[in-house]
Amino acid sequence: MTRSERIAALKQAARERVLILDGSWGVMFQKRGLDEADYRGERFKDHVGQMKGNNDILCLTRPDIVGELHDAYYGAGADISETNTFSSTSIGQGEYGREADVRDINLAAARIARESADRWTAKEPDKPRFVAGSIGPLPVMLSMSSDVNDPGARKVTFEQVYEAYSEQVRALHDGGVDLFLIETITDTLNCKAAIKAILDLQDQGLEALPIWISGTITDRSGRTLSGQTVEAFWNSVRHAKPFAIGLNCALGADLMRPHIAELSRIADTLVSAYPNAGLPNAMGEYDETPDQTGHQLHDWAGDGIVNILGGCCGTTPEHIRHVADAVRGMTPRPVPERPTAMRLAGLEPFELA
Repeated sequence: MTRSERIAALKQAARERVLILDGSWGVMFQKRGLDEADYRGERFKDHVGQMKGNNDILCLTRPDIVGELHDAYYGAGADISETNTFSSTSIGQGEYGREADVRDINLAAARIARESADRWTAKEPDKPRFVAGSIGPLPVMLSMSSDVNDPGARKVTFEQVYEAYSEQVRALHDGGVDLFLIETITDTLNCKAAIKAILDLQDQGLEALPIWISGTITDRSGRTLSGQTVEAFWNSVRHAKPFAIGLNCALGADLMRPHIAELSRIADTLVSAYPNAGLPNAMGEYDETPDQTGHQLHDWAGDGIVNILGGCCGTTPEHIRHVADAVRGMTPRPVPERPTAMRLAGLEPFELA
C-alpha cells in the first residue's frame, strides 16, 4: 500500500473497532539484559562516556532487537507500533553527546518499524499494521523556569525546541511513518513547538500525516506538569485538528480513568489512553498483571469512552495481548459534535459561547 492508502485504512479501521497501540519499550529492553557493548556497537565503540540507557541508539547498534520488539507487539494484536525514537532529538541525544546522529536514528527507527508493519500486513491483510513516529518529551521546558530564583529563566528558546523537533519529524517522515505521535507531554508549549514542526512539513511539500497528541497527568491533581487541566490542555492543542487526543504514562488505569472520561466528553476527535501497569512499587517495578490491565481497559471500551488503547510503563506484549483480546469486537467511542464556541486556555479552560 502507498502511504495515502495506509492513512485511509487507518481512519477506516478507527471507525470499525477500538485500535490497539503497543506497550512499553524501556522495560522490554531492560528484560534483555543489554550491556554497554550492545549500545555502543562497532559504530560507537570509541564514544566517550556511558551509552547504556540510550535506548534509541539501539536502532543503529542493535536493530535486530528493535525489530523483534515491533514483531512481538504486532503479534500480540497491536494495530499501531511506535518507532523507538522517544528521545531522538538533538536536545534529548545531547545528554549522551550524540546530537549528530539524530537523523540517522530516526530514519533507522522508522524503517525498522515500517519493515515489521508491512510484513505483518502482508501476513494478515484484514488487519493492516501502522507505524507511529514517536516524539517524546524533552529534558527542558519552555513553560517553566529552570531557576527557582528567576521566573523568566529558560534553558532553551522556542526556536531551539522547534528546530530540534523539526529535525526529528523530517527524518521520521522520510523514513516512512504513517502518523506522528507527540506523547508523554508534560509541557504544552513544548508540544506546540512539535505541532508547528509537523505542520510546517506541508509547506516544504511533504505529504500531510495524521497527528496524535498524548498528554500526561502527573499526579492526583489532574493537571499536567506545566499546570493545565485536561480541558485546558485540549483547548491549547485542538487547533492542530489531531487524529486523536489522549493521555499516557504517570498513572495506572484506575487513576487515569476520570481524566479520560473528561477528555471523551469534550474532544471532537478520537480519544486514546495507554496507562502504566499500575503505579510502581517500592523497587520501581510494576506489579499489575496483564489480566488486570485487560479487565480495566475492557470496562473503558464498554463504557464508550475510548477509541485507542495501549500500554505505557511496565506493560509488555502479554499486557497488550490481553487488552486486544478484551476489547475485540467492541464498538469504538462515537466522536461527539460540540457546539461552536470560542475556547481558550491558560491553566484553566475558558469558553465563550
